[in-house]
Amino acid sequence: MSDQIKFIVDCLNKDPFKKNYNLITFDSLEPMQLLQILNDVLAEIDPKQVVDIREEMPEQTAKRMLSLLGILKYKPPGNATDMSTFRQGLVIGSKPVIYPVLHWLLQRSNELKKRAYLARFLIKLEVPSEFLQDETVADTNKQYEELMETFKTLHKECEHLKTSGFSTAEIRRDISAMEEEKDQLIKRVERLKKRVETVQNHQRMLKIARQLRVEKEREEFLAQQKQEQKNQLFHAVQRLQRVQNQLKSMRHATADTKPESLLKRLEEEIKFNSYMVTEKFPKELENKKKELHFLQKVVSEPAMGHSDLLELETKINEINSEISQLTEKKMMRNEPIKVKLSLYRQQASIISRKKEAKAEELQEAKEKLASLEREVSTKTNQTREFDGTEVLKGDEFKRYVSKLRSKNTVFKKKHQIISEFKAEFGLLQRTEELLKQRQETIQHQLQTIEEKQGVSGYSYTQEELERVSALKSEVDEIKGRTLDDMSEMVKKLNSLISEKKSALGPVIKELRQLRQKYQEVRGLREECLQEESKYHYTNCMIKILEVQLRRATDEMKAYVSSDQQEKRKAIREQYTKNITEQENLGKKLREKQKAVRESHGPNMKQAKMWHDLEQLMECKKQCFLKLQSQISIGQVIQEDGEDRLVL
Repeated sequence: MSDQIKFIVDCLNKDPFKKNYNLITFDSLEPMQLLQILNDVLAEIDPKQVVDIREEMPEQTAKRMLSLLGILKYKPPGNATDMSTFRQGLVIGSKPVIYPVLHWLLQRSNELKKRAYLARFLIKLEVPSEFLQDETVADTNKQYEELMETFKTLHKECEHLKTSGFSTAEIRRDISAMEEEKDQLIKRVERLKKRVETVQNHQRMLKIARQLRVEKEREEFLAQQKQEQKNQLFHAVQRLQRVQNQLKSMRHATADTKPESLLKRLEEEIKFNSYMVTEKFPKELENKKKELHFLQKVVSEPAMGHSDLLELETKINEINSEISQLTEKKMMRNEPIKVKLSLYRQQASIISRKKEAKAEELQEAKEKLASLEREVSTKTNQTREFDGTEVLKGDEFKRYVSKLRSKNTVFKKKHQIISEFKAEFGLLQRTEELLKQRQETIQHQLQTIEEKQGVSGYSYTQEELERVSALKSEVDEIKGRTLDDMSEMVKKLNSLISEKKSALGPVIKELRQLRQKYQEVRGLREECLQEESKYHYTNCMIKILEVQLRRATDEMKAYVSSDQQEKRKAIREQYTKNITEQENLGKKLREKQKAVRESHGPNMKQAKMWHDLEQLMECKKQCFLKLQSQISIGQVIQEDGEDRLVL
């Protein structure tokens, strides 16, 4: 951050600003002064921004600066939430927001001047599609786009000429060389004319040669035209293929769609458009008219003084107190129907506001989609225009060759200089090695002399002491400067803190009073909500009891009535009928239970007999199968604990 501020201060002290700031004075600037400095830097980039921000509303200043920064393609750090913080910081002149913008602008001022200049002519003015239906507007818009494209090509050529490196001296030399060639050609033509005049029928031969040259030029023109037509045919075939692919993709996309879905989509669009035309736009127009009427009324009134403002404030306070009293009286009355209507009105207003918000979001999304589609179409047209390559011809090729020759000579000179530097570097490297060897021998001799004298290591110690003393003096100097700066900074910070405390004292007192009032209002609001919930609960219980009472009176009327048809509709008669039916059903079920109990014993005995009979028949079946298997194979005889099979 300090490097950034230092760079900003250095740039502002130079031309064309000449502010004469230092780090402390720049850091102590007020937010309004910082905004004015930012505006001055933007005015240096774009002269249209020369404005005194004290004479401009803060919202207009922020909007103007944001639009120019968007044109200059400045990207604030962070995401969408940081963008809102950036806008707010730009409005209030926050230092963490202003400093990076100043650093970015001053770092690339020349590039941004060029970008701002081009933006004046290349930012396209979007014309609504309904206005383009007019032929005059459409022709004017087309002419405007053609002029924009012409400006692009001219600007590119101008930049190319600026960076091509041709000077006026080179152009003059080329002109003089071409004039010499022209004189030589004129002399040559005169010599050829004198030589041809001696030949018979030279006029006829010259005419034939002229016709031959014309036919050759025509042949070249036709060949060039043929090549251009081939290129146009190739581009047309490519365009046809792209259109066919788009048609296939559109057919594939609309193959699965049904008429019902298309009709539904159209109905939704019709509903949305009818809502916008019948509800939203008239409301907005009415609001704008009211706002305009109010502003005209304010403008027509004379200027107000301090006493007039105090009188208006007292009137406003009186009207607010009357409104609060009327609302309290209204709440004291027990009118449930009006309460319900107010609730319904609130819900309806909430729904209408949500509907308006969604309609605005949908409108913005549609506009964004249309702009993106227009941008996509322009980008596709630009890519189609950039097909093909450029071929150098005639004078351009000569310039290219001369440029290559000059670069070749420069390259040879630079190569020769590099070889000389390499040779000199080798000599210097060899000299360094010799000097190092000589230093080592001298150092060795010095050490032997010190050992003989009994003071070995004296020279090394002396050098270390000198180096340490130099470092110490540098460190002491740096510490002194740092302590002075820190003491000055601490004094300034203390004075600034005391000023801020004194400025915030009355605000804090007022905030405490407002907090107390807020607590009281909050308690009263909670109490009001509790009473309101009790009121609604009581109303609901009253309605339930009224319904029950109405049902009881209807029952008594039906029961006391002499009409038998009405008596049958009574709940008592219905319950009596149901009771008799259930009693008859219970009687039948008891009789059935008694019969089941009486026949349970014999039925269980019979079931057991059937089970025994089933087991007996199964046993007979097994014995029969076993006997059949023994007859077919042989006879098994058991004797003395052994089994024998007799076939």
